[in-house]
Amino acid sequence: MSQRIFIKFVSDPKVDPFKAIVGLACAARAVDDGHEVSVFFAASGVRLLEPSYVKQLDEDFGEGDMVTSFIESIGAGADLHCSFGSVGAVLGHKEGDGALIVPDDAIAWSGPPGVISLAVQSDVQLVY
Repeated sequence: MSQRIFIKFVSDPKVDPFKAIVGLACAARAVDDGHEVSVFFAASGVRLLEPSYVKQLDEDFGEGDMVTSFIESIGAGADLHCSFGSVGAVLGHKEGDGALIVPDDAIAWSGPPGVISLAVQSDVQLVY
């Protein structure tokens, strides 16, 4: 039975990279299992969209391109959302400047209203 799963990344992956990788693995698995997955990156969780940081995680964990493959699965099968304010504050980028690991046009840019809408529409919520 397919579920609507909402996964939100807000924790700083630099503080707890294992938590971030577990969250990405869960999101990728939910997509692979055929669930309707919405992923929202906000606060310091937007670091997971920074190409150089994802590459560093791949190198640090020595599992090839494991983290990159999780993000590719999520990008291919999930509905992506991101806080434009967080991207600016944490990464110093603006919506539309093409600096993220996924194309800007593949992301629904929002803030708290988007988070609330996704949460109330979901069957299951996971926060990392």
